[in-house]
Amino acid sequence: MTEGSVESMTVSPEGRSPSPANGRPLEGDEFLGLSREECVRLLWLMVLSRRFEEKAAEVYQTGKIGGFCHLYIGQEAVAVGSISPLRPDDYVITAYRDHAQAIVRGITPNAVMAELYGRVDGCSKGYGGSMHMFDKSLNFMGGHGIVGGHLPLATGAGYAIRYRGGDQVCLCFFGDSVVNIGAFHESMNIAARMKLPVIFLLENNRYGMGTDYRRVAAVKELKDRGLAYDGLVSLDVDGMDVLAMRQVMEEAIERGRTEKTPTFIEAKCFRYMGHSMADPSHGTYRTKEEVEKWRSDDPILDFHRKLIAANRITEAEYESIDKQAIDTAEAAAEFADQSPFPGPEAIYQHVYSDQYPGDMRQRDAWRKEFS
Repeated sequence: MTEGSVESMTVSPEGRSPSPANGRPLEGDEFLGLSREECVRLLWLMVLSRRFEEKAAEVYQTGKIGGFCHLYIGQEAVAVGSISPLRPDDYVITAYRDHAQAIVRGITPNAVMAELYGRVDGCSKGYGGSMHMFDKSLNFMGGHGIVGGHLPLATGAGYAIRYRGGDQVCLCFFGDSVVNIGAFHESMNIAARMKLPVIFLLENNRYGMGTDYRRVAAVKELKDRGLAYDGLVSLDVDGMDVLAMRQVMEEAIERGRTEKTPTFIEAKCFRYMGHSMADPSHGTYRTKEEVEKWRSDDPILDFHRKLIAANRITEAEYESIDKQAIDTAEAAAEFADQSPFPGPEAIYQHVYSDQYPGDMRQRDAWRKEFS
């Protein structure tokens, strides 16, 4: 990549440096055997996620995005470190803080922003909005608004992989409040008992909405929830470190592919914004000092400094990456502005698996026929 250029963001498989079969880094290699281009790619995805979310916050304030809007600012290393080692045929399923995860998986920023706007060019055709990003072609299975409701779906995906004799894995993101509900334990129990290749990734950003997880969890370390299940590997990781995330994910993926066993990972991280755009970043359930302390451990700046120190990127190249990310987010907002709203007839589409009537009169006759 030449100075001031970001044309080499897409990394080919040939750009990967050799690494041991067990997924651990070569001795003395702090970059896990990743090539320079791959490291720059990780940085690009984190910066793009950050700038996209900042733009989403801006347009939400102007009323262009309706409903809830949960931003991912501060947690970029978790999404990038965990999704980047996956294969295209692996599955990803997540909760409602899903914009950045969708982008990292491969949904275009234009399609994600249009979905936030509720427009027809959104990845869910405008039906889903902020909490329900979806793209079957990428095996990105949502975006789910019901807390913990998607963990059984991830377990089902793991069973489908086993039933079909595949070697894919299913990565399932969720928040810290989920570890206290029944669906979490039911899903973990089935995955462990049936040896399903599901990676349960807990993003512990310390607060379930406005409640500190330590006030409601009867364990000090949330990863210990997984110790009850034989056959399930349970561990924690620094979720503010993209390379640490990448390493534990590569090992979990290898277990899922070869041993067909699940993994439970607690990624300790922090969101810099409020739970949603409806609450402030601090001053209610979090202090300003706490937020500033975590901001000093910014995952993007830390990785940027590490790449600079290793001569894997220049400051000019970083500035170019940042500018392209800003331009991409701006272009996504312009694209969403130009995309039309769904028409009234759309309310009857994508509801039934069979054909549906094309106009109101046909619809009424069709309804009577089956009443």
